[in-house]
Amino acid sequence: MVNTIDMQEIRYLNLFEKIMRVRTRFCFRYNDSIVFCVPKPLMAKAIGENGKNIKKMSEILGKKIKVVIAPQGIGDVKLFVQAVVSPITFKNLEIKDNEVIVTGGTHKAALIGRNKRRLLEMQKVVKDFFGKEFRVI
Repeated sequence: MVNTIDMQEIRYLNLFEKIMRVRTRFCFRYNDSIVFCVPKPLMAKAIGENGKNIKKMSEILGKKIKVVIAPQGIGDVKLFVQAVVSPITFKNLEIKDNEVIVTGGTHKAALIGRNKRRLLEMQKVVKDFFGKEFRVI
């Protein structure tokens, strides 16, 4: 799972626990938003009624907040990547040896981002969570 967190991420995790009343150890930045990973049974509690917890935290931080289901293993790669990059979609995801390969189709540019920013962020996330390289073709 995620290897290192910096001081700012620790602050985000503490605020998340205070507002959502759900403890998690996984948070990262992707596409100018902060993504938190929580266990599947605690997902509804973290989001809150009508998304009130996410709205409150978003107002406090002034950033977009996403809550996704924490992956349990390599079998959850596709669902995890889909949740993180949504609303952008991709055609297919393959796992070969030491690589996760996403076929972008018409949304390839959106997956890569300007100056490869989103690609580099997703490469770091996939490397931290699954120990594999990430490519978009």
